[in-house]
Amino acid sequence: MIFEKIGVIGAGQMGNGIAHVSALSGAQVKILDVGEEQLSQAMQLIEDSMSRQLERTSITEEEKAEALSRIELGTDYSMFGDCDIVIETATENEELKREIFRDLTPHLRDDAIIGTNTSSISVTRLAANTDRPELFCGVHFMKPVPAMPLVELIRGLATSEETFEKCRKFSEEQLGKTVAVAEDFPGFIVNRILLPMVNEAIYTLYEGVGTVTAIDTAMKLGAKHPLGPLELADFIGLDTCLAILNVLHNDLADAKYRPCPLLVKYVEAGWLGVKAGRGFYDYSGPEPRPTR
Repeated sequence: MIFEKIGVIGAGQMGNGIAHVSALSGAQVKILDVGEEQLSQAMQLIEDSMSRQLERTSITEEEKAEALSRIELGTDYSMFGDCDIVIETATENEELKREIFRDLTPHLRDDAIIGTNTSSISVTRLAANTDRPELFCGVHFMKPVPAMPLVELIRGLATSEETFEKCRKFSEEQLGKTVAVAEDFPGFIVNRILLPMVNEAIYTLYEGVGTVTAIDTAMKLGAKHPLGPLELADFIGLDTCLAILNVLHNDLADAKYRPCPLLVKYVEAGWLGVKAGRGFYDYSGPEPRPTR
C-alpha cells in the first residue's frame, strides 16, 4: 500500500467518493467537514454506494464491512496528524482552498503530502500557500469517483519527483485508476476540452438554436455521447461549471471561454442542477423534465 492513512477534506460528492475507493483499497481514511450533518450524510452515501457494488458482486459483504470500519469522521484538522496524504476536495474557490491549506499545514507530519482535487485552478499557485510546495500535487478524480477510471495528475512547479511518483502509484496501483498526466495550465486536460463544449451547448440553447431536449438528443445520437451536454452540466453542478469557466476565462484571457449569460443566470437563481433539484432539467418528478 502506498498510503496507509489518508485524509480527505470535504464530505461532498468528490470527498466521499475518494474516501470510498481509498477505504476499499485497505487504507485508514479520515473525512473532515464543518459539521456532523454533512459527515453523516457522506457516510450514508458511501454505504449506499458500496451496497450497490455488493449487489453487482463487485465487492463482498466482508469487504464492505471492513472498508466502512476503516472510515473515521471529524471536524478538527488535528485528526490528520498521522496521515500520509491529505486530499482537499473543496469547491472551486481559490480563496477557500488557500484558507483550508493555511489551517491544515500546522497539523501535518513533516513528510505528509497534500493533494488537491481542483479541476481547474493552478496547482503551483495553491502549493505556494503551504509550507511544503515540494510535497504538493494535483490529484484530480472524476465524478462519480468509484465508477470513473481516470485520475488527472498535475505537477506544480515545485512538486518533487518523489511526491509525483507516490501519487501516481497511489492512483494506479492502490486504487486501480488510469492516470493522465496534465501540465499545470488552467482546466488541465479534461475540463479544458469539456467545459467549453458544455458552454457552447448552453449558448446554443440561449440563442434559440435548439431546445434542451434537441441539444442533448443531437449530441447523444449524433456524437455518441453517453449524456447530453446539458444533462452533464446538471450532473457536474452548474456552479462548478461556472467556476471552472471563470478560471479559464480569467487565467487564459481568451473571450472564447466567457461563460454564457444563461449559465450565470441559472446559478444566480440557485438552479444548480441535480444537487439542487433544478437546472436545465427539473428533477422534482419521477422523470427529469426540461426547464426550457
